[in-house]
Amino acid sequence: MNTDLLKSYILKTVSIDEKQAEEFCSLFIPRTVDKKEILLKEGEISGFEAFVTKGLFKVYHVNQEMVEHILYFAMEGWWLADIDSFNHQLPSQLNIEAIENSEIMMIKRSDKEYAYEHIPGVEKLFRVMTQLSHVALQRRMIENLSIHADQRYLNFIEKYPKLAQRLTNVHIAAYLGISHEFVSRIRNKIVHKRLP
Repeated sequence: MNTDLLKSYILKTVSIDEKQAEEFCSLFIPRTVDKKEILLKEGEISGFEAFVTKGLFKVYHVNQEMVEHILYFAMEGWWLADIDSFNHQLPSQLNIEAIENSEIMMIKRSDKEYAYEHIPGVEKLFRVMTQLSHVALQRRMIENLSIHADQRYLNFIEKYPKLAQRLTNVHIAAYLGISHEFVSRIRNKIVHKRLP
């Protein structure tokens, strides 16, 4: 089981000794996920959190009109979960699907609870991660409320250039809350501006 990326993330995020980081990593289960495979379906109760070691995922909700709204993407070095369902053991309102052939490290709820109790630093790790995700969510909400769609697109590709290259117009549109035709028009404008 290759836990190098996960261990590196832990050591970079919180002050924890290497032995404790290795013990925490040993609680994770590796899993290969095929492209388009659904890890969690709306209505199911989530029993895992996951760290992406290879590939790309989307976490999304489908509304009553069957329109897909992507909450976030997760690629290498990012976490993947429905925190509400995982923590409160409630039916999920989200779907988690692989966009590419992927590999993840999964931790079960019971193993995470064990880590909280027995491995110093793990609770702080998840506290820091929660704070970071709250800040990102707050910034995204403010941007969605106050910035025009074309600027939101430009901000997205500037902030996540490697991620943007791996996504279709449809994915980006579902994340930004705009039509994929609008994303195509913006992309075409950018391409024409770059041409001599």
